[in-house]
Amino acid sequence: MQNPQANPQPTYPPHILVVDDDTRIRNLLKKYLGDNGYMVTTAADAAEARRHLTALQFDLLVVDVMMPGEDGLSLTRGIRETNTVPILMLTAMGESADRINGLETGVDDYMAKPFEPKELVLRIGSILRRAPVIEADTKRELRFGECRYDLARQKLSRGGIPVHLTAGEAELLKVLVQSANTPVDRSLLAVGGESEANPRTIDVQITRLRRKLEPDSRQPRYLQTVRGLGYMLRTDP
Repeated sequence: MQNPQANPQPTYPPHILVVDDDTRIRNLLKKYLGDNGYMVTTAADAAEARRHLTALQFDLLVVDVMMPGEDGLSLTRGIRETNTVPILMLTAMGESADRINGLETGVDDYMAKPFEPKELVLRIGSILRRAPVIEADTKRELRFGECRYDLARQKLSRGGIPVHLTAGEAELLKVLVQSANTPVDRSLLAVGGESEANPRTIDVQITRLRRKLEPDSRQPRYLQTVRGLGYMLRTDP
């Protein structure tokens, strides 16, 4: 008889999408929430948030109200048409009428800026405890061609076969995965491992990764160069 514990299901940390046009706040929340055990993806505007929502499944959204282009209230209304994911709204508007307006769009909680990161973490924990448990599905992994990237284990496979990555390649791919379908600046890719000592080694690691995940590394379909900026990992729908 097969041992039911032989292949345990992976444990996924709650995945949070932070949507805010303020780079400082995005970076602060990415680090602080990450340090508190959450997996964090960020978006600078509503359009980027929608791309992430198409590719990935999130357990909670943290959304700013005032953003260039489509604002957070409009984004929330659009999300609520098809998605019940919990939403916590951040805004500099602290008047009661503004809070009511936000809650009426379907958000689960509301915090005015400036805020204490610790309080935000406590509120996120409270929302997640009340939220229904989301069953694991294919949005817990990214797909690009024959490759699959497991978000819980942070492992890459191709055609069902595990792909070995060096420490530097693994860190680089992790950053690209967290910003899937969005260009990532080269300066943000020197995050550790082999990249830390010499950012120019990013190009070498990109070449290695392409050989491991592209059908033809000379004509990359998934790990694309974004001229003047950096690189982007394009996933399948």
